[in-house]
Amino acid sequence: MRHVDFSPLYRSTVGFDRLFNLLDSMGQPEQSSPSYPPYNIERTAENHYRISMAVAGFGEDDLEIEAKENTLLVKGNQSKDEAPDAEMLFQGIAARNFERRFQLADHVEVRNAHLKNGLLHIDLVREIPEAMKARKIEISPAQTSAKQIESKSAKSK
Repeated sequence: MRHVDFSPLYRSTVGFDRLFNLLDSMGQPEQSSPSYPPYNIERTAENHYRISMAVAGFGEDDLEIEAKENTLLVKGNQSKDEAPDAEMLFQGIAARNFERRFQLADHVEVRNAHLKNGLLHIDLVREIPEAMKARKIEISPAQTSAKQIESKSAKSK
């Protein structure tokens, strides 16, 4: 696969390091693309989002959610409560630990999380600060009270 060199852009821009790192990492194939647990990302309103993860067999105490900078980390560490002498004939329910990372855009905050019917729902909100929102600038009429100065020599003629 072709690799793009972003080093010239690093020299002429300020504050775009995270964007270039994301673009660079997207171009490289992941060694082991994690597929567990399955998840959905949905938009519930204009600036509201929800991540739903299928975490059957995990309880609230087995799950850990951490939001740091622009990364959301969801970890699942399932404790083995089964009897050690039980013989498993078929295991179709995944009982493995996991760690899933999500890159969040700027100004996206985690509002809450809840576990219901084996689905972990994480609600996110994008709140743009007032200083960054677009604002309308009114156009005022031009000031027509310009002062006219007459010279004494123009009157005497």
